[in-house]
Amino acid sequence: MKKIWSAILIIFVIGIIILAYLIFMPATNFSGKSKFLFIRENEPAQQTITHQLDTGKFIRNTGIFNFIAMQSGAFNKITPGKFEIKEGESIFSLVRTLRNNHQTPSKLVINKLRTPEDLARLIGKNFSTDSITALSFFTNNDSLLSLGVDTNTLMTLIIPDTYFLNWVSSPKKILSRLKSYDEKFWDDNDRKQKAAALNLTPEQVYILASIVEEETNNNDEKGNIASVYYNRLNTNMYLGADPTIKFAMKNFGLKRIYLNYLKTPSPYNTYTHKGLPPGPICTPQPVTIDAVLNMPKTDYLFFVAKSDFSGYHQFTSNFAEHQKYAQLYQQALNESIAKKHLDSLNKTTTH
Repeated sequence: MKKIWSAILIIFVIGIIILAYLIFMPATNFSGKSKFLFIRENEPAQQTITHQLDTGKFIRNTGIFNFIAMQSGAFNKITPGKFEIKEGESIFSLVRTLRNNHQTPSKLVINKLRTPEDLARLIGKNFSTDSITALSFFTNNDSLLSLGVDTNTLMTLIIPDTYFLNWVSSPKKILSRLKSYDEKFWDDNDRKQKAAALNLTPEQVYILASIVEEETNNNDEKGNIASVYYNRLNTNMYLGADPTIKFAMKNFGLKRIYLNYLKTPSPYNTYTHKGLPPGPICTPQPVTIDAVLNMPKTDYLFFVAKSDFSGYHQFTSNFAEHQKYAQLYQQALNESIAKKHLDSLNKTTTH
């Protein structure tokens, strides 16, 4: 009888050891840094998680996981969101993550966006809200009213940066987060006071900065470019900004702006409408916004790309001088195009 009890005890101990091994040792079944479980609003936690674990090859033993999760009450603690499973993680660790409802925020990385459609696609890629739902919110003035913007000024809420939010955040919650950061941005470094000194609102500075952003990648000349457009505003000239034509045509790949493009019917066409456009044409970097706020006082009214193709510009205060530099650039551009064409013909002939 003692032998039987001893055998039972040994089997029991072995079972405990095996179970402990299955619970506490690495249980993931994938290679890579991590994978994620997602639970949307109104989805049953247990069925949703079990289905993802079964079909996604997350862990080797979903049966043990379900048993431990049910015994610990983990499924009752979970709220909609995103949960990370790290490579080499144990079942115990995963259950603890779910029981503590320890969610992984979604990262929203914003660099340059041009349209609400761009923002909607980015949100659809990183959050539970699909891009169509997001765009529907972004293009509805009634929806945007509580945020203090409309469909034209919506993008002025966005300061390019990296944001972390819950995966199930709604479009309104995401915009509220962006608005909160935007308000802090303008409160910092006397930016509101600097805008007021220029007799501009923060939104107008943002719109002007969006044009400057599209004109150059050289931070050291953004202030001079801003001064050109600011001087044009103050002398009641048309801004005549080529990037606004690209925006009006929704063709951001244009390399050259031809005369017939300047007739594009749009309130964003600064060749036919005086003043700033009704909204930004992109999301400018903070350094560009600061370049506008801290622009030098100049008498510049014109600028054109330098003929050495350095990416920099030649600034002038009178049109005759501007035309001279424009002709030099056009001549250099035509010669460059002709050379490329000749090189291409030579290659074709050689081969």
